[in-house]
Amino acid sequence: LQTAQEPYPWKNLSFTPPAVKDLVIYELLLRDFLAAHNYPSLTDTLSYLKSLGINAIELMPVMEFEGNISWGYNPNFSFAVDKYYGTKNQLKAFIDACHGMGIAVILDIVCNHHFGSSPLARLYWDGVNQRPAANNPWFNTIPKHPYNVGNDFNHESPDTRRYMERLLRYWIVEFKVDGYRFDLSKGLTQKNSYPGNVSLWGQYDAARIDILKHYTQVVHAANPNAYAIMEHFADNAEETVLASNNMMLWGNMTYNYQEA
Repeated sequence: LQTAQEPYPWKNLSFTPPAVKDLVIYELLLRDFLAAHNYPSLTDTLSYLKSLGINAIELMPVMEFEGNISWGYNPNFSFAVDKYYGTKNQLKAFIDACHGMGIAVILDIVCNHHFGSSPLARLYWDGVNQRPAANNPWFNTIPKHPYNVGNDFNHESPDTRRYMERLLRYWIVEFKVDGYRFDLSKGLTQKNSYPGNVSLWGQYDAARIDILKHYTQVVHAANPNAYAIMEHFADNAEETVLASNNMMLWGNMTYNYQEA
């Protein structure tokens, strides 16, 4: 812990991210994109990325995750920059440089779960059954949907809501990111489809809609121009409601791509 840290000297504070209809996003796993695996090298590569015609970079999760060899979808300290890729100021310098070149930065964020070394799990842990304890204020004891990994957050808990509100504000305010791609957004539900009812999991879920609407409002309160992108794949009636509430949604184009 370092107290009285010098704030990062931002150079590009007037950046306006591209309109949604104009976005061309490059999704990037830093570990696989560059041999050096670090933010300074990625910053040096921005002219190449810009030459591809992109105007946004989506970083696969950079929040502290378990181990080093990972895509980052196993977070344990969501407010910390993972040490493997570099320091927080190096990440800020990368974002600053992106903004200087007209490129938005979107963070892939994992709000569905935390892994076992997370202090939120360890503080209230059932050691006999190796799962969150019944009195854990953040996690479900047993996951609520079939695609869950790690410990499943209960987003109807007011403690989880407060945690997520702080988290979603933090990266926008502190790191000037331009929005989020919500990993496994369909998992932010308390409607039980565990262990294997995928069809039920994807059906219209009014409570899940309310959760995602609230989180999107938090994002837009921090930055009205920020993006909220959902990896959802739920019933079309639900996705239509989300889209009408300023959320973007992934679409499965694999078949069309393969045919082309």
